[in-house]
Amino acid sequence: MLASLRRRKIRITPQRLAILRVLAASKGHPAVEQIHQQVARTFPTMSLATVYKTVSLLKQLGEVLELGFADASSRYDGNRPYPHPHVICTRCRKILDPDLAALETLAREIAAETGFRIEAHRVDFFGLCPECSRREGEPALQMKDRRGGDGRPGP
Repeated sequence: MLASLRRRKIRITPQRLAILRVLAASKGHPAVEQIHQQVARTFPTMSLATVYKTVSLLKQLGEVLELGFADASSRYDGNRPYPHPHVICTRCRKILDPDLAALETLAREIAAETGFRIEAHRVDFFGLCPECSRREGEPALQMKDRRGGDGRPGP
């Protein structure tokens, strides 16, 4: 991220550098408000707007991936700023990045079948993480196979 800003001759302020550090170090796909809370420990007068502007700039440069949700909230990935799958807990909102080699094969297959030039994709899986499942007294469940005996989708 830092090299990208330097290449484009974008000013690197101490506040902007702190935001970059939070994004680069984060494993949890933080929201702008979470980034602001962390950076405000060092820069207590920094505004939330500064974080929004910096994250927006990084998104435009392709240095962070934005995960937008139906409730109009967004979370950001500064470690893997390219399309990749996510597993999202519907209870605690934890987000994990599974490595699925088959996803690139699927994208190529979709392009071949439809004639589309696939420029980006988004695949999210929603469910309860193991911790939330344990809190509810239920084991983590896997999707039930809804195919009939012939391998075709069931009802």
